[in-house]
Amino acid sequence: MHLKRNEASTKLPITRKGTTYVVRAVSNVNNSVPVLIALRDILKLAKTSREVKAMMHSGLLKLNGRKIKSQNESIQLFNILEAGKHYQLSLLPTKKFTFEEIKNPSSRLVKVTGKKLLSGNKIQLNLHDGSNTISKEKISINDTLHLDFSGKITSHIQFEKAKDVFILSGKYAGLKGTLHSVINGNAKIKLKNIEGEREIPRSHIIAL
Repeated sequence: MHLKRNEASTKLPITRKGTTYVVRAVSNVNNSVPVLIALRDILKLAKTSREVKAMMHSGLLKLNGRKIKSQNESIQLFNILEAGKHYQLSLLPTKKFTFEEIKNPSSRLVKVTGKKLLSGNKIQLNLHDGSNTISKEKISINDTLHLDFSGKITSHIQFEKAKDVFILSGKYAGLKGTLHSVINGNAKIKLKNIEGEREIPRSHIIAL
């Protein structure tokens, strides 16, 4: 699967000139990094698609603890890529994706974007990266979870005043700040290195 280079997400740190087509992520195209681009163009751990496939077939590549089976797989914000070392996908204030090396991660960060009642009064929590988990805990939409690589919740961060936050999208994407208050659908955030508060939709923010 491919798409034209000039149609690729501007969040991808790739040149605007080059081959006509680039690899296309299997899901959430505008907010994810395909494995091939991550390894070849960002981390520089491979030079060609063939090298990435060889790494994949040898079992060296994992995403959130499971083996990667396709170079088109989508790596989304805060997902953990294992390729010899561990890397977490993040977003710079320039609104470009980047990978941050982290030591021995045991979980990944996810935002709760929806809830669904299942049979047996079980609650399915839908998460920002397209995954989901089941929980009996009292967890609200916009809260943040740490999930281990089996999908089990290891900790829960409530979306509330005084919490540190990261801006996922919009004008201030890639910046961090502190949550001062929540009013209807928006949150007032004091961003680092920016004077005054900014009102930002809750859907654009994840608590840390």
